[in-house]
Amino acid sequence: MKVGVMAGYWGSGPPRRMEQIVAEAEALGVDSFWTAESYGSDALTPLAWWGARTSKIALGTSVCQMSARTPTALAMAAQTLDHLSGGRVILGIGASGPQVVEGWYGQPYPRPLERTREYIAIMRTVWARDEPVTFDGRHYQLPYQGGTGLGKPLKSIVHPLRRDIPIYMGAEGPKNVALAAEIADGWTPLWFSPKTDDFYRAALAEGFAREGARRTADDFEVANVCWLVEDDDVERAASRLKPVVALYAGGMGAKEANFHNDVFVRMGWGDACAEIQELYLSGRADLAAQAVPTAMVEDVALVGPADKICEDIVNRWKPTCLTTLILGGWPRPESRERILEAVRS
Repeated sequence: MKVGVMAGYWGSGPPRRMEQIVAEAEALGVDSFWTAESYGSDALTPLAWWGARTSKIALGTSVCQMSARTPTALAMAAQTLDHLSGGRVILGIGASGPQVVEGWYGQPYPRPLERTREYIAIMRTVWARDEPVTFDGRHYQLPYQGGTGLGKPLKSIVHPLRRDIPIYMGAEGPKNVALAAEIADGWTPLWFSPKTDDFYRAALAEGFAREGARRTADDFEVANVCWLVEDDDVERAASRLKPVVALYAGGMGAKEANFHNDVFVRMGWGDACAEIQELYLSGRADLAAQAVPTAMVEDVALVGPADKICEDIVNRWKPTCLTTLILGGWPRPESRERILEAVRS
């Protein structure tokens, strides 16, 4: 199993010590460094800024919001950064949910799987650079139909360093996971739990079995962000993540359309999720966090003392379908190499 480190997206400002963490990660042989975006900080600017201080570590987005950019705009950004980094980009993309897509980006949300398929096809056409890009889809048309009529098919001025930049899909539901296995190079789960490994292996297998599938289980990557909070007290460590779990399970989406909530329900936390969502949507985020069971946090995160974290990695996380464990937290200096080695051994 490979190991990565996650910067995520920001709250009030950039995360502290990130330049130092990235430098330490590269020096310790960490395989990849990842950023994210939702509706605040973007994923590409921090990746370029901090990535410019590195020379070997892979640079990934988990994920870029599809609705934030047209397919050609994201293809341009990816090939630009890929050139500047010497071919180290992993482009993670995701469809997000209707609240963010329609509320923040002002784009339509329906038929996200179909939109994702078109989006990826256009980006790959840009990078292949075999001919001017044309596309006639339900969601995207190149040239644009219904405008001035002066649109012209164009070929990228830049010759991409790599004609096939790896694309990972952010996905939570089984249909989207199967689509990732069919058309992408990797999958980035959100709130993956070892207890749901069989469920996701089945969804992946469905995608791999489709006619024309791009990859097989042997060369497909699964890179999961796993929160890490190291503390001698498990309850204290878990309490630091309960507000985050409550936000996603309770408030990151409408009551009738919260895909993160669905993930936790599939883990067996239906009753807890109902209470968390009711509290969060009624404006009581603090009580929603208190309603998150510690075991619910432990299902999706690494919390507690270093010995427990290492045991969880070896016994629970390594036997799963994951190929990369992206740590959403940087271990303490005294246990850092031991925790990293637990993932890689």
